[in-house]
Amino acid sequence: MNPTLPPVAPSVTAELVAALTPRLRKRLDAGVAKVAGRPRERDGDVVRIAVDDDTDLELHAPSGVVTSAEAIRCGCLLAPDCLHRAAAASAAPVADPEQPAPSTTSDRDPAQAPAPAPTPPQAQAPAKTPRQPSAQTPAPTPNTGPAPDMTPDDTTAGPDQRAAALALHDAAAAVLEAGTDGAGAVLQAELLRAAHTARLAKLPRAASRAVAVVTALRAARDADPAHRLADLTAALRDVLLLAHRIPDATGPELAELCGTARQPYTPDGSLRLYGLFTEPVLTATGYAGAVTWTADATGRLYTVSDVAPGGAGRAGAAADRTVRVGDTSLTHRELSRAGLAVSGATVSATGRLGAGAGVRAVRASGADWHGDPLDRLWAVPPARQVSRALAGDRDLLFLDVTLLGTVREAAGECLVADCGGLTLRFTAAHDDPALPHRENLRLLASAPGARLRVVARLTPAPLPRAQLLAVSHPTDRATRLDLGVDRLRRADLPGASATALPPTSQAGPTVDEAPVHLLRRRVHQAVAGGRRVLALPGDRGPDAARLRGHGLVTAGELLTELHAAAADRARDPFGRLLPSDSGRFARAWLAAAVLTEELDRILCAAAWGADPADPADPADPAQAARPTGPAPPTDSPTDSPPPHPGPRVSGAKIPGSLPDPPAEPRERPR
Repeated sequence: MNPTLPPVAPSVTAELVAALTPRLRKRLDAGVAKVAGRPRERDGDVVRIAVDDDTDLELHAPSGVVTSAEAIRCGCLLAPDCLHRAAAASAAPVADPEQPAPSTTSDRDPAQAPAPAPTPPQAQAPAKTPRQPSAQTPAPTPNTGPAPDMTPDDTTAGPDQRAAALALHDAAAAVLEAGTDGAGAVLQAELLRAAHTARLAKLPRAASRAVAVVTALRAARDADPAHRLADLTAALRDVLLLAHRIPDATGPELAELCGTARQPYTPDGSLRLYGLFTEPVLTATGYAGAVTWTADATGRLYTVSDVAPGGAGRAGAAADRTVRVGDTSLTHRELSRAGLAVSGATVSATGRLGAGAGVRAVRASGADWHGDPLDRLWAVPPARQVSRALAGDRDLLFLDVTLLGTVREAAGECLVADCGGLTLRFTAAHDDPALPHRENLRLLASAPGARLRVVARLTPAPLPRAQLLAVSHPTDRATRLDLGVDRLRRADLPGASATALPPTSQAGPTVDEAPVHLLRRRVHQAVAGGRRVLALPGDRGPDAARLRGHGLVTAGELLTELHAAAADRARDPFGRLLPSDSGRFARAWLAAAVLTEELDRILCAAAWGADPADPADPADPAQAARPTGPAPPTDSPTDSPPPHPGPRVSGAKIPGSLPDPPAEPRERPR
């Protein structure tokens, strides 16, 4: 994927790839690599690629997005049936044509807006109807909704939605079967076709996650440093889970699974906001910018964002761009230290401030993190904050810590700190070298003993872990540093000298962890290498026995079933291998992925001393307020439903061939 190319609508890529002959389809991946490496130039809304000395390929994007196949033009002799057009569409970022431009913050009429974004769904009993893989599912006509005499509770998925869910299931199962290395441009195009079909059937949530899978696949195949296997696994799990549940969902559950294409803005009167911090945004889909977090006097969080197509350069400079709310001339960097008085405010369900014509905003005085009213954010116990985050509320943590040093892990070094007797591990929020996250973290590690007030984002893990976003100044607590925007200097550290060197890494604490990694590793291996990796011969009994020995009986059974489904290949009377049962393998993998995430949530809560089943706290003023959304999503820069913390499987059936799995222990196993 090349971020300098304009985004291409999923339907365009699917159409161009479908028009190729079987011979050209086999050469598509090589064509994508060739087009991605050729020189290009931008002339207004046209991006021109020099395929060779005599042939140019043009992508026309008047609105910033290529929305039709005719907008991709090639000058070769085989055009328009050439390989170059499909290769260019497959090399470009995937666009989401039904969502607004990322930099747009205008409001919608609340009377005409769709319902608010749904809350995360819960795992329920799967349907018993077997799924058969199909080669291609035609695009259905848009769903007209339930009959007039139906009540909301009687609403069921229409035929077009069922067909779209089946198409998504088949396309995602094919990607899982092939793995990252085998999921080339052709399989990606099939998944994009299924995503387009889902959007026509009014399933925007599933369509968005399918696009996220394609984006992550391209990043993995291009060896993009920003690629994370865990993100690809989560997106693929969401697509399969939604496709599995939509056909049998009804009423409010169906509305939650369908989602909304765009969240509405509702009037919220007058607001007095205080800046908290600014963080840069750099997504894998080619968008960049900044988001500034603010809070009102009760602790409710609001965001002001400026995200548009761009790369790391725009993400680094976005903090100095003017905030687009009312007539204020504040930049994002200034707003994070100052305040804002807003009248006629409109707010989305995730707490994003609108910038409609009726919104008025002027600069106001800010507040110190250690004084009213922002101090109340840090007054909430960390365990209560983690419970709130695991329940699907905002995932920001406001902590008082003492720095201890660093610890070396497989992914690199992380900062270790003490928070009221609890040892925390802080990692960088972004690894891009153009952003100062990593360098700031390294400098903070050279100041052990420093007492800081920090803002971090929870990372579910068996050990207390979070991404560090902002900190109070090590020597001046009235000053704060946004680690993705400001650059910490060695002179800012207590007792630092120009020649001081950071301390050596310390050994991490010894923890008796439940071996969930045995199941997680197989789930990730299936995504990376496909079915064939888990079908290799070998003794899998010890891993399953170890899981059972730690009380994770269901995890052991699912690991056994996952390997059995991967190796299940029947033969015909002549000894030839029959087509594999991709449905059984997809169900076994989905059950293992869902259970793994739930176990991560349980162990994360145990590590922080939190209770994810009881996040409500009447004494917490921020908890009593409207829930606000998490940080900008990595797969889409526009408003979307908050990423759920994982389907809860305790006491519920999960997708797979195992009937009625027992509930997992609520406490951390020894």
